[in-house]
Amino acid sequence: MSMNENNVYHTPVLLKESVDGMQIMPDDTCIDVTFGGGGHSREILSRLGAKGHLYSFDQDEDAEKNAPEDKRFTFVRGNFRFIYNFMHYHDTTEVDAILADLGVSGHHFDDETRGFSFRFDADLDMRMNKRGGNTAADLLNKASEEELARIFKLYGELNCARKLASRIVKERAIKPIQRVNELIEIAKPFCPPQREKKELAKVFQALRIEINKEVEALQEMLISAKDLLKPGGRLVVITYHSIEDRIVKNFMKSGNFEGVLEKDFFGRSTSPFDMKKVIVPTDEELEANPRSRSAKLRIAIKI
Repeated sequence: MSMNENNVYHTPVLLKESVDGMQIMPDDTCIDVTFGGGGHSREILSRLGAKGHLYSFDQDEDAEKNAPEDKRFTFVRGNFRFIYNFMHYHDTTEVDAILADLGVSGHHFDDETRGFSFRFDADLDMRMNKRGGNTAADLLNKASEEELARIFKLYGELNCARKLASRIVKERAIKPIQRVNELIEIAKPFCPPQREKKELAKVFQALRIEINKEVEALQEMLISAKDLLKPGGRLVVITYHSIEDRIVKNFMKSGNFEGVLEKDFFGRSTSPFDMKKVIVPTDEELEANPRSRSAKLRIAIKI
């Protein structure tokens, strides 16, 4: 794949800022848990010396096609929730820096066959890993009304969650819901015209998060990152919506997902991290890459 084609796959968000935050030294061992189009990984490799090494993870077979041929690079085809086990398999138990760009790549939204976007009619799939697991259609046709309402409320933050779930259950009793356009027709009456696209995006976001178990995977990855990072190691995470940002912020602040800051006998924080800063895209980046508009970059140092 040419570099030009790779840019079409996915334009990296906060590229310089995120890799700068990793504070890479030439001999470092680094992990990019979200390889995607490889933009962040290539920038990391450009800063590593001959003895440095980068492990990059992605569960999507399309991403593997972007892997560079470099002896300092190892591509791992797997979900980042399993980084601890995979790194032990590769005899690497300590690393210097970990990067996670949690956004869904532009490639997935632009692929008309995967069902991630409401812009294209397609089968409602939405699986990052096409090798197994339930599709969005499976979920819509099998989950209980209560479960659907929970998903839309929790992961889409939709006020119409209960009404939408009820309508889905009624419609699927008549005919199974299989296609993007079928879901759009069901959801549209609950979307105010002036906010229709934003509300539909929330519906699709909620399904995608549930299908790919993104919250559970993120929590497991963060716990593994804490265990893998050396003292002084850098954790750099780019988030795109309030659900994942809250998880990352709480974990960096306190070492737990509730954000409860615990202290030892002497009143000192027991958090494993020192949270450094939050960075948002510049106006220039927003203009060049509209998908970065909701991005937040958080950096923490392992104590």
